[in-house]
Amino acid sequence: MSAATLERQIRPIYEALDTGSNKSAIVSCNKLLKKYPNNLLVKSLKALALVRSQKVEESLALCDEVLASKPLDDATISAMMHVLKGLGRNTDMVNMFEEAYKQQPQNEEYGAQTFFAHMRTANWKSAQQISTRMHKQFQEDRYLYWSVMGAILQASDPSTTPNMKILLYKLAHRLVTSSPSPSYLTADRFHMHISILKELQLYDEANALLESEIGKTICSTSLACNQTRRDIWRERNLLKEEGERAQQKIIDGDRNWLEFLSILDGTFAPVSSPKNSQASEESKKECLENTTKFREFLTEVAQKDGTKNRAALLALLEMEHRAHKHGLSDESSLVSLMENYFAQFGDKVSCFEDLMSYLDMESKPLEQWSAFLANHQPSFASVGDLQRLINIRKLQRHKLLESEITVESETTRGLQYLNEYMEGLALGKDLPITELQPADDLALLAAHAFVMVWTLNNSEEALYQAVILLEFGLTKSQMSFQMRMMLIRIYRILGSPSLALDHYRRMNVKQVQNDTLSHLILTRALTFSLAACGDLTYPSECLESSQIYLASSQETSDFIVRAFTAEKYTQIPDFIEFEDRLENSLQRDVVKLEHVRMRLTHEQLNTDIIDMELIELKFMFDRLHHDNRDFVIIPNYQPACKPTFNEQSLMFQTSTGQGWLWSFLKIYIRAFQHASDLDDIVEEKLLIGDRPKKSPDPEVQLPLRERLAMRKPEETAELTSEELQLIGWATAVGDWLEPHHNHIRPSPAVVLAEASRQTELKTGLPLRGVDLKAFNGDANGHSKKDEETPPIKDAPELLTKFFENMLARFRQALESKYLPSELLHVATITQEAFILFAVETMRFKSPALVKIHKLGHLVSQFKDVRSKASCVLKEMSAELIKFGEVEGTPERRKAFVQACTPVTVDQISHDFVLNVAKSVTDSRKKVLEGVGKGMVKLNTTHA
Repeated sequence: MSAATLERQIRPIYEALDTGSNKSAIVSCNKLLKKYPNNLLVKSLKALALVRSQKVEESLALCDEVLASKPLDDATISAMMHVLKGLGRNTDMVNMFEEAYKQQPQNEEYGAQTFFAHMRTANWKSAQQISTRMHKQFQEDRYLYWSVMGAILQASDPSTTPNMKILLYKLAHRLVTSSPSPSYLTADRFHMHISILKELQLYDEANALLESEIGKTICSTSLACNQTRRDIWRERNLLKEEGERAQQKIIDGDRNWLEFLSILDGTFAPVSSPKNSQASEESKKECLENTTKFREFLTEVAQKDGTKNRAALLALLEMEHRAHKHGLSDESSLVSLMENYFAQFGDKVSCFEDLMSYLDMESKPLEQWSAFLANHQPSFASVGDLQRLINIRKLQRHKLLESEITVESETTRGLQYLNEYMEGLALGKDLPITELQPADDLALLAAHAFVMVWTLNNSEEALYQAVILLEFGLTKSQMSFQMRMMLIRIYRILGSPSLALDHYRRMNVKQVQNDTLSHLILTRALTFSLAACGDLTYPSECLESSQIYLASSQETSDFIVRAFTAEKYTQIPDFIEFEDRLENSLQRDVVKLEHVRMRLTHEQLNTDIIDMELIELKFMFDRLHHDNRDFVIIPNYQPACKPTFNEQSLMFQTSTGQGWLWSFLKIYIRAFQHASDLDDIVEEKLLIGDRPKKSPDPEVQLPLRERLAMRKPEETAELTSEELQLIGWATAVGDWLEPHHNHIRPSPAVVLAEASRQTELKTGLPLRGVDLKAFNGDANGHSKKDEETPPIKDAPELLTKFFENMLARFRQALESKYLPSELLHVATITQEAFILFAVETMRFKSPALVKIHKLGHLVSQFKDVRSKASCVLKEMSAELIKFGEVEGTPERRKAFVQACTPVTVDQISHDFVLNVAKSVTDSRKKVLEGVGKGMVKLNTTHA
């Protein structure tokens, strides 16, 4: 068969794969395999189509068959690379390329692909060795620098010891200096060279490079090289010299803020040296001279720049602030500069953020500043005047005293901000809908004031008023993500999750924002999940927000490869860090755990779900997590003496951080372990892909059982009182049933034999690495063990007491008229305990098993616990449904509208308020009735 004929016959397969027609590709592959049964390329393409069709078991056999043949042609290797990526078998991919390179050592492409394969798996040492070999073989400079980068990455790895780190940098230095071409040929090579010298503290050699003409030219055009140069000069304590260099650059017209900071660092170098904890009089005198000199210089630059650039004036502010901290000036000078700054730049949006850092003044200067702000008369003549008013209100609010923050005063301020907002809307009436209104921040200030009222008197009506303001603001500024964020937080507190989710979706969150912002809507999502009654909105949102992690694992490694190919070495550490932070994201695993919690309310409990989730949760438990959640982006205009809006609007006043995640991972891993037949031996045999890299934390190296039993104060601090009770209850259940689970769990041989049978039924081939003959026929189900059955103990009192306590808490919340979100939290935590009990007792459902191991007395105790839990759930569900019906009545809408009377002014009409009221009460009704009906369904399923 000619190559052209084969290419013509295979082309439709490629086209089908490209268009996602995997079924068509499999059919085409099967036809070709009948004609050419030994064609490795067709087998590879079929394996790829099977992987993309989620038919993993069938693809494994083909994959192993192709790998065993040690393919050498580019097309087959390329197809297999995609197959192995999809299966998570990165080690096999490395081995495939290494074997191909070994068979054809003169093939430069195979050598490069082997290097890239090691880079994809973070195997820096092997990658460095491969690139060194390639440099010796092909004599190309770029391979030498690949080797240098491999050594640097290995040195930067957290698991590398300090001594080895120094050796690796010395190796990198030797490689760079032995290069036949100088490092200054490209900025990236030069940056790598001076970074190595910085790490080895070879400052004289680095200085020779940096002070050369070519070095100065590179630093003037490369920000990365210039920043490394700054770091080297700082470590050499050449702050004064760096300040003089920065001064010359500013004279030449450079307005980079880093240059101004260099001047400031040089100015205060005599009194800020780390060697002297307390500055001498001589140092202070020198610093005072420097301050006088550079104050004149910066004043001259500020006058020259005028209102075109604020950097020089900001530098003056920073200088006076530092001078005051070191006792070299009083705060009156700082206040005068702030007044001057406000006079020039008070009409800029950035003014508040610029000045906020300098507001930590004593009482007398603060009074002077407050009087200055109070003397300004509000004006709405232009957008600049409006912005100046907004900045005044923000600055005044920021420095409010505790005594000035009362329900009455905050209500007055909120209405004042609202009236000013309404007046300011006239300036933006002709703007297109894609633009933000200049007065938007006044609406945000008003909403902050009403949220503060809520924190002071727990008044639900204040939150209603904040909602009306923000919803009205969005009719004028549809693209205001800050208003949407505030509404998301408030709606979740009010128990209107569908409205919160609607605003989150309208923010049009994309790409990595799914990692940084999904906490807004998916934190404790189980509280609002209606999965139990078939509404999969929240589980679907979890899956959608998790797509970024899959895309990152596939795409970021390709970016790293491209960076190496193009020799963009400065980008490589950033790509690697980005990949690591996403791969080990705290939010990723929090969302995954929320999805598991919701999945158990919707799907029938079975061993497949339990086994699969157990493996994933154990992987999560071994990770070193990075918290990428963005809380800074949430607007905050609350006074400095009070908690931020983010802290005030956290549902249940706690966040789901590392402590929360580990607390829930421990109870779920333990419960799934008890319900599963998987142990470490079985898991190792059945695992398809590679295990994720473990955290270097010593605690992770401890046995899993020890880690699951640990309880740390910092973990429990992130739990609500109900969650803390759930953790204690789950621990008691696990301790009670664990001896019986361990005793009756089938042996690994039996489990593997059954897995092999099931695989053979699906694919026609037995499980890889499992020999049924070795089991000597002992693979036909449960068998009675030789050791005695553990003694059966009475159920701990806590098992039923927990449900009584939760019912009492629920009744108290009802009587005290708590917010719906708090009621739902109590109910869903109780429901979660009910489901966990069903998981823990799954193994004991078989009458034959109970009879063999004489567990009748144990199983009979389950009925008492279930009965108590069932009664509690029935009462809670009935009350939730009843509460939901009340929320949907016209009376509730009327009460909402009446509560919002103070803010129903000007353009905010009665009809607008009524529509918002209807949306809020309908959303509450939906979630209350949905959770209540879901509890009824779960009660029927597991009772």
